[in-house]
Amino acid sequence: MTVMPTDLQREPRRQVGALPFRREPDGGCSVLLVTSRESRRWVIPKGWPMRGRKPFEAAAQEAYEEAGIVGQIGKRPLGFYLYEKRLKNRDSVLCQVKVFPLEVRKQLKRWPEQKERENRWFTPSEAADAVVEAGLAAIIRAALKRDPTA
Repeated sequence: MTVMPTDLQREPRRQVGALPFRREPDGGCSVLLVTSRESRRWVIPKGWPMRGRKPFEAAAQEAYEEAGIVGQIGKRPLGFYLYEKRLKNRDSVLCQVKVFPLEVRKQLKRWPEQKERENRWFTPSEAADAVVEAGLAAIIRAALKRDPTA
C-alpha cells in the first residue's frame, strides 16, 4: 500500500509575526490587527524571516511595514500557529508563524503598506473573535490574560 503525503505531513514554511498591543488606562490591553492584502481578513503583521535579523527583529520590521507601529518587541515568542497562505499563482503553502509580543509605543502617520491595508484596535476578546485562525485566536486569548512582556 502506498501512503500519499497529506496536508498535515507537509513541512510548514516558517514565518514571524508580531502581536501588537497597548496598555489601557483601566489596566486592560488593546490589540492591533491589520487586514491581509488579498482576502482582507483580520490578521497580525507577519512575514518571512529576514537575512541578518533575528526572528523578533524581523517581526518588528513587519509591524512597521504593515501597520506603521513601533515599540518594544519581546525576544521570546508567545507561541506559534499554522495557516494556509495563498500564493500569487493561486497555490497555497502551509505556514507556521512564530508570534512575538510587541508593546506599541508609537503609531506613525505614514508607513510603507498604508494604502494596502486597514488596521484597527480591538479588545483582546474581540481580536480573538475577529481572526480566522484558531491557533492565533488561542495565542491572543492566552497572551493577554497574563502580561505579554513577561
